[in-house]
Amino acid sequence: MSKSTKDAPPPLPEPLRVPVADSHTHLDMQEGTVTEALAKAASVGVTTVVQVGCDVNGSRWAAETAAAHEAVHATVALHPNEAPRIVLGDPDGWSRQGAREAGGDAALDAALAEIDALAALPHVRGVGETGLDHFRTGPDGMAAQQRSFRAHIEIAKRHGKALVIHDREAHDDVLRILREEGAPETVVFHCYSGDAEMAKVCAEAGYFMSFAGNVTFKNAQPLRDALAVAPPELVLVETDAPFLTPAPYRGRPNAPYLIPVTLRAMAEVKGMTEDALASAVAANTARAFGY
Repeated sequence: MSKSTKDAPPPLPEPLRVPVADSHTHLDMQEGTVTEALAKAASVGVTTVVQVGCDVNGSRWAAETAAAHEAVHATVALHPNEAPRIVLGDPDGWSRQGAREAGGDAALDAALAEIDALAALPHVRGVGETGLDHFRTGPDGMAAQQRSFRAHIEIAKRHGKALVIHDREAHDDVLRILREEGAPETVVFHCYSGDAEMAKVCAEAGYFMSFAGNVTFKNAQPLRDALAVAPPELVLVETDAPFLTPAPYRGRPNAPYLIPVTLRAMAEVKGMTEDALASAVAANTARAFGY
């Protein structure tokens, strides 16, 4: 694949007959304007998007964008990898804010207070993405990550908003902390990454499982097994764009308009028609985010 093809946006898929929502996207990390992204998505039947915050600035932007666009709902949070950066500093400037000094627990409390204030806004429909990431954060960052996650659970419960979870190689700890704190009424596992056993645990608890483009990857059989056992009334679809572009476009930029590619692959796994799964997913997303 030449460099130019690799960077080129994939073509428009065949439109869905039943409109659906992209339950998790990052419009602020995608090329072009929000208006363009929404128009392109709507042209293939993706009529609603949930814009997800990962830090204080991104959460403010999500709330403002949701206020300005009827098709956008917001969630606000400090990403699990953001919490240790606030507390311990980010000398390499890995995140979008660039290099940062260590702020300690006081800085984390200040950031959480900002998220709390944003979570009260009516067009903010969820608190997330929060959770745990054992892939990118070492043992030194775990305390900050867990403290932040527990605080987000409390914020979601107090405001009656959905809790959107980022769980990377941390299944047992995420489920344990949800049990310890008492889960909010609505929990969404974004980019669901557990196996079929965990899907049964989530189903039992009534947690939503949102599947992204990686469900189409060759090596993702455990994910497809999980999707196969997930009850249709607890399944969502997302892009996590610009990441996790579905096959056959893996590695190229993702965007909400590519939801139909993932949804069709999911329908095949579930042995459902495209329209039946789209109807379920549309109703589930509206129920999860209360719009």
